Amino acid sequence: MEKLKAVKALGAMRSLAYCMEKAIHNGFTANFNVMDGLLYHADSGKSYQPDQVHVVDFYRFEGVSDPDDNDILYLIRTNDGRRGTLADAYGIYASQDVGEFFIEVEDIQKKKAVAD
Repeated sequence: MEKLKAVKALGAMRSLAYCMEKAIHNGFTANFNVMDGLLYHADSGKSYQPDQVHVVDFYRFEGVSDPDDNDILYLIRTNDGRRGTLADAYGIYASQDVGEFFIEVEDIQKKKAVAD
């Protein structure tokens, strides 16, 4: 029974919407985007250099019906303590600006998946 619960939980974690909801529940409420080589907080307009950004975790998703339908969700913490997310396509449809920015980010962590 416990194994079945873990499998169901891991299946749900593969949903972008589920992971975004969990991130918000865990305090990652800021919305970020990348423009002109900087990470921007959408609400305040504050910008961050790659060395001011820490990727706490990230999740990659593959579309069920189309393998080219890929997304990535970054959970981000900035040096001033702001926590939020940035979602982008992954693979051939990815934003070049987002990809180039995260190549420069040195602190990228991937946590081990845990069923909840």
